[in-house]
Amino acid sequence: MKKVVVGLSGGVDSSVSAYLLKEQGYKVIGLFMKNWHDDSVTISDECPWLEDSNDAMIVAEKLGIPFQTVDLSEQYKERIVDYMFNEYERGRTPNPDVLCNREIKFDVFMKIALSLGADYVATGHYCRKGEIEKDGEKIYQLLSGKDNNKDQSYFLCQLTQEQLSKTLFPIGELQKSEVRRIAAEQELVTADKKDSQGLCFIGKVRLPDFLQQKLKPKEGNIVEIKSDIETYNIDIPEFDSKIEELKFLAQKHQYQPNDGKVVGRHQGAHYFTKGQRKGLAVGGTPEPLFVIDTDVEENVIYTGQGKNHPGIYRKALFINADEVHWVRKDLSLQADETLQLKARIRYRQPLQDATLHQTEHGMYIVFETPQASITEGQFVAWYDGEELLGSGVIS
Repeated sequence: MKKVVVGLSGGVDSSVSAYLLKEQGYKVIGLFMKNWHDDSVTISDECPWLEDSNDAMIVAEKLGIPFQTVDLSEQYKERIVDYMFNEYERGRTPNPDVLCNREIKFDVFMKIALSLGADYVATGHYCRKGEIEKDGEKIYQLLSGKDNNKDQSYFLCQLTQEQLSKTLFPIGELQKSEVRRIAAEQELVTADKKDSQGLCFIGKVRLPDFLQQKLKPKEGNIVEIKSDIETYNIDIPEFDSKIEELKFLAQKHQYQPNDGKVVGRHQGAHYFTKGQRKGLAVGGTPEPLFVIDTDVEENVIYTGQGKNHPGIYRKALFINADEVHWVRKDLSLQADETLQLKARIRYRQPLQDATLHQTEHGMYIVFETPQASITEGQFVAWYDGEELLGSGVIS
């Protein structure tokens, strides 16, 4: 019997994953990850991890599998929380869920599982794993989940071949409704439990509240940029090289405070992210205001009216060479190579037609149609059909 450690989170997805593996004849161990107990940055008195670990334990008892809790809060603070604060301070928007998978679940947690003699680690992610042979070598594929509404392949876009080789995704072939049905049939306590919201580690905490614990409020101006300013009417120049053209397409608009008018005040540019609409507290405009850029150095937020404001859209993005990651290393591009496929710049965004251009200094991704709110610090992931091939941090 192969031994599998399941990351039991106290939710329905991981509960059903454990049940299915047991049915398939694996020797299953449930492990709950405690990622957080720093009360200095917890906002509410609710303690979701206690409730979750309790539910995980009840599920393990019901399934008759061994269960224990591992405390990873120290590694979590170092690898995720400190990184997040640092990124927000620099005016970038990190993705804690992608990082949590790369740094914690499939690294620290996986090493603990393997040290317990496990052959595999399993999680309740909605994605699938494929295997192919190529030049006599086994290659693992990261495939999107069958439930299109729930597909979580994007969150796993930083996984490696080594990590995939040791991973199982038991519910990847199922719809969410089927997962709930199985949980109800097995009378698992998590059957009707709502999906967790908020950060992947603190549960019920609003991000701005969380950030305010460490990043001090700092008043500044909200500037509205009109959609007809000169910046947006630049003629496309003649380019001497492809790289020049790519640089031109990927560059973001630069704003100065006197490009627009002050329409309000904010508590800190580092609390805001591109495309954000809520929390600006500026009324009286014909169309709602959206954040089109933030300047953390000068502490200014630039906004534009309406979803179609030209400041929101860009045709291309750039990834620094050291932040380009291929899940399928065998398909990685060499300098001056290009590849046409589909990409997304955020979770659940429909896949977009795009072309990858690899250069010596990094990769440009040019989209068929301009994309809204391309945000530094977020991940872009590229796909061939339902297979996720690679990803990178937008720079």
